[in-house]
Amino acid sequence: MTRYADMPEGVAKHLARLPLPDIEGGAFVPGPPLAERRVALVSSAGLGRRGDRPFGPGAVDYRVLPADADANDIVMSHISVNYDRTGFQQDLNIVYPLERLKEMAAAGEIGGVADHHYSFMGASDPAPMQPFAKDVAAAMRAEGVDTALLVPV
Repeated sequence: MTRYADMPEGVAKHLARLPLPDIEGGAFVPGPPLAERRVALVSSAGLGRRGDRPFGPGAVDYRVLPADADANDIVMSHISVNYDRTGFQQDLNIVYPLERLKEMAAAGEIGGVADHHYSFMGASDPAPMQPFAKDVAAAMRAEGVDTALLVPV
């Protein structure tokens, strides 16, 4: 993944102008100790299962990734021409670290891993994503997830 400082000037200026949403309240809330938390992944890598509808330009919706899905069935439809997919092709955990979470749960470092995880398409306007983000939050809450690991791509 390219560092901001190493990006071509035009790309860096474009990214610097993207609007960010206003978030009311604090971003962090108290919760149980990490060893008791149920964790879900939320990636912006444009991931889905083989056969899912691919993400298109400006997509603001999401795909559900069951924790028991075969890693070979997870595909990327991230459309940015600036995104290098080499790491993803070599190790899915670069953009979807589910195996690492499972290892942490087995070691007792986290309380458990959610049954469902979520992927959005990065490089999209965050404002129209808000209703979908609220849907994901409600689904995680219903599943007993109390911690989301955000994996920005």
